[in-house]
Amino acid sequence: MSARVKAPAAGEAEPVTLHVAEAAKPVAPAAAPASTAPARKKRSPLSLVIMLAVPAVLAAGGAYFWLTGGRYVETDNAYVQQNKISVSSDVAGRIATVAVSDNQLVKAGDVLFTLDPQSYQIALSQADAALATARVNVEQLRVGYATANAKLEAAKATLAIRQKEWDRASNLQQQGISAESSLDDSRLALQQANSNVALEVQDVASATAALGGNPNIRTDDHPAVRAALAARDVAQRNLDKTTVLAPADGIVSQVGSLNVGQFINTGSTIATLVETGDLWVEANFKETQLAGLQSGMPAEVTIDAFPGVKFEGQVASIGAATGAEFALIPAQNATGNWVKVTQRIPVNVSIEGAGLDILRAGMSAVVNVDTKPEGSGPEAPKAN
Repeated sequence: MSARVKAPAAGEAEPVTLHVAEAAKPVAPAAAPASTAPARKKRSPLSLVIMLAVPAVLAAGGAYFWLTGGRYVETDNAYVQQNKISVSSDVAGRIATVAVSDNQLVKAGDVLFTLDPQSYQIALSQADAALATARVNVEQLRVGYATANAKLEAAKATLAIRQKEWDRASNLQQQGISAESSLDDSRLALQQANSNVALEVQDVASATAALGGNPNIRTDDHPAVRAALAARDVAQRNLDKTTVLAPADGIVSQVGSLNVGQFINTGSTIATLVETGDLWVEANFKETQLAGLQSGMPAEVTIDAFPGVKFEGQVASIGAATGAEFALIPAQNATGNWVKVTQRIPVNVSIEGAGLDILRAGMSAVVNVDTKPEGSGPEAPKAN
């Protein structure tokens, strides 16, 4: 479309006068506009590596958790456990010597402390005397049994003589040689002889009973001697118990309060021995983690006190009940303000290998159990 230029009307246009010098000046070119955008920086290789590495790590981690999802169960509610033996004395008495110090390593049979043995030595001497008396009494019973038998034989001989006298007198009376009244003395003598035999038989039976029903019994098999032997054994045991020995290998503690001259009662706990030969970890898993947990599964144990140190082990046993069930006052859930709380089941994990001597009872641990170990199929046998 063409446009026509309309000529200005009269009075609208004004003449412009140009000086020759100004007209001759060359016109300078317009300055280029300044660039408002900053210069583009060159990307560093490190940032490029990071951009590529982060997605790769996330992908690898996702693949790992996808492949091993549910295979490992872990808990940090785990603690090292060792058998703790309360050391006490079986007899009462005053402490004579103390042979150990606090936190000392001892072996089974090592002397821990001793009590004053004098009163128990006296009791043993009395038991020995009672035993000797019992043995003498048994020998006296043997003599009494022999005497009773001798008296019985004498009574039987007398009875035989009286019986002959009676028979002879009875024959004479039947023949009319003697009177009836002459038989009374023979009859009375025969009756007395019969009574004496009966009495002596009872004496023999009594002597036999005193010998335990067996006249040929061994002296030490007699009940009275056996009772004396038992009393003597008790006295000897009490004397032996005045020396308190370590019941197992371990570390003895809480003996700092033992002092020479201190009186202790029978059965009172006076020290504690922590066994070093038996050690395990008690891991308290949530009940929701026990679905695939079985005895014999491998486990990895790390101790908070020794970061980086790992111990191999396996699940030894699974608790029969939650910890709340063994509490002195079990929780009463049949109430109006009941709140469901995930319970924990104690699982014993045995650990083995070198370096166990550095562990102490009560140390915190982290337990990681492999519920699908290498080579185990889906039909792995379940623990009883």
